[in-house]
Amino acid sequence: MTVLRRLPGTAVDVALAVLVAVVVLLAVLLNFAVERGALRLFDVLMILGTCAVLVLRRRFPVPVALAVLVGCAVYYPLSTADGPLLLAFAVALCTVAAEGRTAVAVLLAVVAMLLVGYGEVGGGQRHLDDTSLYLFAGWLVAAVAIGGLVHNRRAYLHEAEQRMLAVEREKEEEARSRAGAERLRIARELHDVLGHHISLINVQAGAALHRMGADPAQAESALTSIKQASKDALRDLRTALGVLRQVDEAPAGLARLDDLVAQARATGLEVRVEVDGEPRSLPPEVDLAGYRIVQEALTNVTRHADARTAFVRIRYSGHDVRVQIDDDGTATPTRNANRGNGIRGMEERARALGGEFSAEPLPAGGFRVRASLPWRAAP
Repeated sequence: MTVLRRLPGTAVDVALAVLVAVVVLLAVLLNFAVERGALRLFDVLMILGTCAVLVLRRRFPVPVALAVLVGCAVYYPLSTADGPLLLAFAVALCTVAAEGRTAVAVLLAVVAMLLVGYGEVGGGQRHLDDTSLYLFAGWLVAAVAIGGLVHNRRAYLHEAEQRMLAVEREKEEEARSRAGAERLRIARELHDVLGHHISLINVQAGAALHRMGADPAQAESALTSIKQASKDALRDLRTALGVLRQVDEAPAGLARLDDLVAQARATGLEVRVEVDGEPRSLPPEVDLAGYRIVQEALTNVTRHADARTAFVRIRYSGHDVRVQIDDDGTATPTRNANRGNGIRGMEERARALGGEFSAEPLPAGGFRVRASLPWRAAP
């Protein structure tokens, strides 16, 4: 069976046609050897012609079956050689059923039985006894049944193959989705890690240049802040890369909130912090998201708000942690304004955890960033 599957379909059809023709001719020759009769050329040509049509059985199953049936109908009344040419019709009938034309195969089998019955009754002489007729009908039923089983198996294998392809496509889509989400997470993480510290370095560098001549002490303080900010940037970058490499390093979290506040105060911004509720150990993704949102919000305040004071509030509850950052700056973009990567990244972090996020101007001036980060399902 494995060898047959590897052969081209045409080669299999040719081999089958030759095999049927050889079987029929051998049966005829053995019959003539016993009866010592003469084999006519007509008999041989009818056998070879009828079997040769089987080469086209899969391309034209119904026409081939009709042609073989006609060949048998011509062969048996006119031939002097009583050979099993109906074997060719059984093969053609099985092929029709295997191609999904079961109703046509049943109809052809009924026509064949009617022709045999007509030949037995109309000829005035019976060539087949009742047992042979029953056997002939059984062979026709078996041919149709085997063809139907082949068709059902092919349909089952095709459906199974389609299901496997669908599963593979779903896995590929899921892998692409995970890869896209991972790229987005990496981009967001690098933006938060580098953007905050580089913004502080930029602010402090500008202050140092401005005060270099007039107030060297203040310039030295700014340069010291630049050094510390660059050191923190390298540390956070190593931590982020370590997470990507799956290295077990301590990730950033709200426990390091004092570091963010100190960095913001080094730029001259007054930062006040209020913590409501008892601080607790949070899931790493929630802890990191809260830290990054506070970090990015303070970075935006120092870069864009022209603010003097920022107020950071952390509120712990039994099912979430809420962070809120207010400032008294002059930046008042509307909710529908185009958002930069920072605000968009903060919102994506909150939404990814199933939380809520808002960033909007305050009625009295200034700006507010607020996020709710659930760490377990609300009761």
